Amino acid sequence: MTNDIPVNPDRFLADLHALRAIGASGVGKGVVRPAYSPADIEARDWFAARIRNAGLEPRFDPMGNLFGLAEGQSLLVGSHTDTQPEGGWLDGALGAVAGLEIARAAREAGGPAVSCVSFQDEEGRFGVTTGSAAWAGLLAQAEADALTDHSGVTLGDARAVMGDRLGAPVDPGRFTGFLEMHIEQGPVLDGTTEALGVVEAIVGIRDMVITFDGQQNHAGTTPMHLRRDAFQALSAFNATLNERFANVVTPATVWTIGHVALHPDASSIVPGRARFSMQWRDGDPDRLKRMETIIRDTAAEVAEARGLEVGFGPMLGIEPVAMDAGLRAALRDAAEAMAPGRWREMPSGALHDASNVARLMPSAMLFVPSIGGISHAFEEDTAEADLVTGLRALAHAAAAAAP
Repeated sequence: MTNDIPVNPDRFLADLHALRAIGASGVGKGVVRPAYSPADIEARDWFAARIRNAGLEPRFDPMGNLFGLAEGQSLLVGSHTDTQPEGGWLDGALGAVAGLEIARAAREAGGPAVSCVSFQDEEGRFGVTTGSAAWAGLLAQAEADALTDHSGVTLGDARAVMGDRLGAPVDPGRFTGFLEMHIEQGPVLDGTTEALGVVEAIVGIRDMVITFDGQQNHAGTTPMHLRRDAFQALSAFNATLNERFANVVTPATVWTIGHVALHPDASSIVPGRARFSMQWRDGDPDRLKRMETIIRDTAAEVAEARGLEVGFGPMLGIEPVAMDAGLRAALRDAAEAMAPGRWREMPSGALHDASNVARLMPSAMLFVPSIGGISHAFEEDTAEADLVTGLRALAHAAAAAAP
């Protein structure tokens, strides 16, 4: 197919804003729509209705991934509609709504065959891109159901709330490839005034929970030298880790302690337990492994020196993955057609569903700018002109790649 798919930018933007209203935070354009929450399920029902109105078949799989299926073999285009606990209006939603608009416009024009998708729990309430990981066969359903969020809720219990919406698996073999558009979530495009980024590869990620167990005690009567303070162990671990990573990491490597839970979490009690998330990302699998060794060794040494026990939760993660050369070429051609001289090829430091889908079929990604490089925050935004440029470029590539 050589002609562009005739997308409707006004309809696309109207759908984006309608979706933003579901779970709106009340702060700017912020959205609170975590996976399997009432707002998330409402958004999926809304999306299913839009799919049906477009003449496509809405289909939920066992995880709650929602597909809008064209007949026969088709190109799959989409992303996700769940958000971070304090999320922006475009992270995921942009790619999902763009997929809907391209599939809808293609059907109205009589072809090519394009399907759309909104994957579930991309933002990792229960793990790492759990919806697409389960669909790709990288995470067994029983294993997925046993995952818990920070409140101790299991994924199995959470997805049960979707009730009879959940259906049979969707066969990946019906799709010839996957395209995903996303905001960059970083400052590169916005800082250079470039309009589009063609993703070369997506970094790998590792994520696990670490627990220091010490001794809960009175904060006023326990001498400092006798304390087995779990938070002091966490503080020492963090400082030591940064020093030990210095000769291993590159400027592109990142690591984060993003969630900390102290027990009993009281002002006048020495914390007896510190439970925290440890996440690290890099494009080199060997470096990710070396970092894991440093993390485990450092935690064990800190615990031993302070008379604490240390425990490690399950290791979650995804390997680095290169995007498909053929689909990248289609996106490069589309970027040059829609934004001549104002695009670049670049890696993705954020994880996306395309990381999992690439294990099943040719996959590629397109970025649009994030204002100020801000994402995973209520302030997240992108100029609507850039959103439309991205839509048109993605549709151009889809027309070239679809069966």
